Amino acid sequence: MGLSNSPVVLIVEDEPDIAEMYDIWLGSDYDTRLAANGEQALSRLDETVDVVLLDRRMPGMSGDEVLAEIRAREVDCRVAMVSAVDPDVDIVEMGLDEYVVKPPTKEGLRDTIASLLERSSLDAPVQEYYSLAARRNALEATNSPDELATLEEYQALLSQLERARERVAHKL
Repeated sequence: MGLSNSPVVLIVEDEPDIAEMYDIWLGSDYDTRLAANGEQALSRLDETVDVVLLDRRMPGMSGDEVLAEIRAREVDCRVAMVSAVDPDVDIVEMGLDEYVVKPPTKEGLRDTIASLLERSSLDAPVQEYYSLAARRNALEATNSPDELATLEEYQALLSQLERARERVAHKL
């Protein structure tokens, strides 16, 4: 299902039924590409990809490793980690733009992609701010304030977010 001149969404999912469902949900509005594992994802990744929906837990190359390689290649795309695993403080250092806990709803997934596409047009400091805020929001959705207060990685994330907010405010 491809549409010319539509944003390209690379769906990286090792469960064929889930990948097909995402393709059905998104194929009418986006040019979708499917990859069943990390190696396929990287082979199908190029400068035309706008958004990557990346399963975190896959056999072989994990979503974390694929994300690191996407960022190492400096591909200009937004990445949403889509996982049945609740986010932990390890996401603080990841270069993800959004974290979606499975199972997503059709509208939730479509809203995530629309938001990420919007962010693509923003300058780098604003994109960084949104990425950091998404990580904070993901952690806050799955951890109590008391738990978060004891995590130095979370406190470091809050500091990074404040510095990013200040950079964005100074640009206005």
